[in-house]
Amino acid sequence: MNYAIRGENIEVTPAIREYVEKKISKLDRYFTETPEANVHVNLKVYQDKKAKVEVTIPLPHLVLRAEESNDDMYAGIDLISDKLERQIRKHKTKVNRKFREKGNIPAYFAVNEASEAPQVEEDDLELVRTKSFDLKPMDSEEAILQMNMLGHNFYVFTNSESNQTNVVYKRKDGRYGLIEAQ
Repeated sequence: MNYAIRGENIEVTPAIREYVEKKISKLDRYFTETPEANVHVNLKVYQDKKAKVEVTIPLPHLVLRAEESNDDMYAGIDLISDKLERQIRKHKTKVNRKFREKGNIPAYFAVNEASEAPQVEEDDLELVRTKSFDLKPMDSEEAILQMNMLGHNFYVFTNSESNQTNVVYKRKDGRYGLIEAQ
């Protein structure tokens, strides 16, 4: 894996770089071969001395992404590593179940019983509800108003300008984001 480690309001020391690489490289054990992936790590320190760690790893069949805030940068890196590991295990369980149903064995994920000890429960991936609704053409501002009126943290709509399906969502910082389908 290729690491791109960036610091905002913090100097990325060799010790921090080494710690990040050591923790993230532990994810290799979940793959049959080490993926040729770029690991994007963003380390931030705010004025209140709170540290935020963001990691994005685009892989051929999924994108791993996690962020964590903590008073201690190293503790945040530990938590990120755990989050990414849970994401991989969850995805691996889902993929393996699909391949078992179809009769094919996946070659992308390593089959190592020792690393599969904490299994993801089948119930975690169970679809419990399906909704269907008409996508009303509107602009993003109206979609945000509709989302807030419903009390949801996201809202799917047809963008009246592009006629594409878009999603507005409320971010953790209280602002809004827009996802545009391509």
